[in-house]
Amino acid sequence: MFDGSTNEKTILRAFRIGDYDAVIALWRRCQGIGLGASDTRSAIAGYLRRNPGFSFVAQRKGKLVGAILGGHDGRRGYLHHLAVATRHRRAGLGRQLVERCLEKLRKAGIQKCDIFVFAGNAEGMKFWTRTGWARRPDLCLLQVDLMG
Repeated sequence: MFDGSTNEKTILRAFRIGDYDAVIALWRRCQGIGLGASDTRSAIAGYLRRNPGFSFVAQRKGKLVGAILGGHDGRRGYLHHLAVATRHRRAGLGRQLVERCLEKLRKAGIQKCDIFVFAGNAEGMKFWTRTGWARRPDLCLLQVDLMG
């Protein structure tokens, strides 16, 4: 359990596909999260099946207030779509969700973890650098659309 700045208890638990509707609604409300075809219910269900126990949600008073997707390819860990409801930010909940994912990745023997942050997401960049993540100036992300 995580106890934020208020006296309300927040429960961190594994992300289940039954959480999808509440999670997608949260993601849609949060700036800096880009949603696409890989974020459908079936795509997220597949991701959770391939990476069981690496993604988490946060609940306060039974309401979903945070979520993160975590997983790995056997070599590198990846975090996607960290989101915390606006009124629950700046109390350490985002950091708790990230640390829970990183703990699971460490236990799986994963040595490094990567994240993707939109270049214009200043708030996201502040969070990630403040929590110890470093930009890799030697890398550039390239992508190909396999469905296009």
